[in-house]
Amino acid sequence: MVSVTGLGGLFELISSKADGGVVRSLEDKTTRFVSNRVHSFSHLESIEIYTVKDNVNLVDIFTAMKDSKEPLPDGKADAKAIKSYFEKVYPDMDFERVYGSDMKKMVKWFDILTRNNVEIKLSDNNGEEKTEAVAEKKTATGNTGAPKTTAVKSAPPKKINTPRKMA
Repeated sequence: MVSVTGLGGLFELISSKADGGVVRSLEDKTTRFVSNRVHSFSHLESIEIYTVKDNVNLVDIFTAMKDSKEPLPDGKADAKAIKSYFEKVYPDMDFERVYGSDMKKMVKWFDILTRNNVEIKLSDNNGEEKTEAVAEKKTATGNTGAPKTTAVKSAPPKKINTPRKMA
């Protein structure tokens, strides 16, 4: 799940390319290509929220919202109502550094995720550990028993043609 700057809502990253990514909106299920030149991507797992102690991951806020008995305010509610909601749900949030617009966005995103039945949790690091273990096995075997691989030379850098100056 990603957030894309300049586009409202949340998106599922379907595939990524060197110059952007293909995303599907969780709200209207439309699929589109989004360029890296115009937009930037933020994975929900990488977003942190200011608190009075240490920063916490957005998933922790969503978990507190899910476990709370407080009714979720409307995403279009005024900033005071949303702030009072978060004061009850997550009182450790630093309300001087977390803007009202950010809190509105969190309410909207939480609503989108719950309507789409998306499980809210941090991904496990087990996948990364497995890939590291496989890489270690490949280097530990060395040349014995492993097929030889040939090195691929990289192409020389392309020259950028600059426009000629006209007199």
